[in-house]
Amino acid sequence: MYCSHRLQDIQPFHVMELLRRARELEAQGRDIIHMEVGEPDFPTPQPIIEAAQTFLAGGDVHYTPGLGLPALREAIASFYHTRFGADVPPERIVITAGASGALMLALAATTDPGDEWLLPDPGYPSNRHLVRAFEGVARALPVDAATRYQPTPMQVDDAWQARTRGLMIATPSNPTGTLLESSEVAALHQRTRAHGGVFLVDEIYQGLSYGVAACAALADPVLNRADDVFVVNSFSKYFGMTGWRLGWLVVPQGYAREIEKLAQHFFISPSTPAQYAALAAFAPATLDILEERRNTFAERRDALLPALRELGFGITAEPQGAFYIYADLLRISDDAEAFARRLIEEAGVAATPGLDFGHHLARHHLRIAYTTRRERLLDAVERMQRLLRTA
Repeated sequence: MYCSHRLQDIQPFHVMELLRRARELEAQGRDIIHMEVGEPDFPTPQPIIEAAQTFLAGGDVHYTPGLGLPALREAIASFYHTRFGADVPPERIVITAGASGALMLALAATTDPGDEWLLPDPGYPSNRHLVRAFEGVARALPVDAATRYQPTPMQVDDAWQARTRGLMIATPSNPTGTLLESSEVAALHQRTRAHGGVFLVDEIYQGLSYGVAACAALADPVLNRADDVFVVNSFSKYFGMTGWRLGWLVVPQGYAREIEKLAQHFFISPSTPAQYAALAAFAPATLDILEERRNTFAERRDALLPALRELGFGITAEPQGAFYIYADLLRISDDAEAFARRLIEEAGVAATPGLDFGHHLARHHLRIAYTTRRERLLDAVERMQRLLRTA
């Protein structure tokens, strides 16, 4: 069987392999506590479901424009204005098949063969593989707790080379849950712009922040007007619509037509039922539900952090967003992958080893998602404690 050279460089998504093993064990009657997959455990908010049901009942389910439903693009623009004070016109907003579709469009529009992208390591694994899929080269910026697992302007300057095309950042970050302040985002953009590069901001977990206000890169007037800034977002995380596969991309002024050509060929259009459902995502009743859920995530985080520290996990850069804790387990094990296997096989706890997110200190870290009920999280801690006693 022949496979392209690019496919040979694509690694499996290890967390999905872990989920498959968890399902196998559950089929055998084992009770598995899921802390591996970045998917909220809450159901889709009822107003969104009702909007989808109303739309489907009419039976008029056809393609939308390639850039997405105009009413939804307008709703997102309004949300940027009311929530973040950012003036983002609807014509700059592209509705996509999930945030992955948004990232694909941004990379396809800006990356030539051999172009390099700077990506934090650890970071979301699909980012580097999508760069490779478009014949680019992903170059890792090793980051650690000292900088809250976020790149610095000096690091960008030191890493920039002749073939470097751009910098990709995430705030809040997967797997670390750390945030960049608005001034830090602006500083990273300034250095990227000075080098003539593209600045891509992943805001997929925007809205899920604890103890600090959610912010948007495009609330900064300089970034908003820039011709080199792309912003990826999603309905999956804060809005709780993972299975609906819907996201959006904000493009610089003048890019929409070029992006539309790609979108038409890649996807024809995003899911029509999902788009009509998402119109209800910004309704006051829905936002009230989402804020209650955000508070629940905060309570889970606040219960889990001290419990993990008591077990010996090192958590120096405390997460302020998303729903992950990136825990250093060097005092427990020097092999996160082996420890994760023991956790699931012997304790019935599924968590993701750092291997999925890059190479820098990956063997020493575990990503733990607090996407299940508080009592289940504390049960997982007890199971870990029993496992460590037998080590």
